[in-house]
Amino acid sequence: MGPGKGLLMARLVAAYGSSHSIMLTSELEDWISGFPERDRALPLYDRAGNRQSYDDHLKLAPANACELIAPAAITRRFNDTQAAMDRLRDDIAAAKLDALVIVGDDQHELFHDEHMPAIAIYYGNTIRNAPQSAVPNGDWYQRARRRRLEEGGDVHYPCHGALALHLIDGLVARGFDVSAAKNLKDGQYEGHAYSFVHRRYLNGNRLPVVPVFLNTYNWPNQPRPPRCVELGRALGALVATFPQDMRVGMIASGGLSHFMVEEDLDQAVIDAVRRKDFGFLAGLDPKRLQAGSSEIRNWLVVAAAAERLGLDWVSYIPGYRSPALTGIGLCFAVWS
Repeated sequence: MGPGKGLLMARLVAAYGSSHSIMLTSELEDWISGFPERDRALPLYDRAGNRQSYDDHLKLAPANACELIAPAAITRRFNDTQAAMDRLRDDIAAAKLDALVIVGDDQHELFHDEHMPAIAIYYGNTIRNAPQSAVPNGDWYQRARRRRLEEGGDVHYPCHGALALHLIDGLVARGFDVSAAKNLKDGQYEGHAYSFVHRRYLNGNRLPVVPVFLNTYNWPNQPRPPRCVELGRALGALVATFPQDMRVGMIASGGLSHFMVEEDLDQAVIDAVRRKDFGFLAGLDPKRLQAGSSEIRNWLVVAAAAERLGLDWVSYIPGYRSPALTGIGLCFAVWS
């Protein structure tokens, strides 16, 4: 009998993609009136990857910009977004998973400039999310951030340490230099790419997770798009060699374009994902993947891991929220 013959192995049965923007924990009134002033301080870029001011983008706004941010238009997009998140939550529950691999990015939450790994995997048995703290009255932004945290004290979410170790070992064998984390320091808790998944999609579900960290944001060691595709394919293959009878899912947390909404970029990525055109995805110009748009890398990883699955549905909402058309390319997807 050959190695592994007759063994029941894990199977990647479903994959998901979801934005995790603060817009998704904000209220409708925040979408309408809260963001324009805050967005003036955001890191904004032109399509060549150069920093550009809010006022510069405002000067380039199209003639119909006011229509795109009219309260009625924003309300429609808000409602569409809530419906997409509810559908994604229900699809995750219906998949009856035994583990969920979360591919996200850390924005100086667990990792800092003392050590910013390009790729890291957490292999502890649990990971902590922190309790909510009080926020000043009227501070809508902090109130929205607070919703990513726990209402009744610390929560230690279960992780699948054995699967995580299998992924770490297999990636190293395939030439990936992977950082590994087993514990959090006192006061640390999972970043928002992971807490959003726990709070919005797994709320009350003790599904074990494997947090995978991809440095999408922080110069100078962001993985290039071809490496993201390679990483995804390796993760997909490794899940299939884990010697347990398990139903595994994987989710990309973050994206798409932001803090300028670039519908053409987002639609090109979605179309390539649908067609399984990994040549196009690997060929994306890193200069287009600046600021929040960098999180498109997480989708490249998951799309490549889910190469053998079919893309069931995609909901894309261009979340314009200021006269300069800042915002988020909000996107939600399911493969099965």
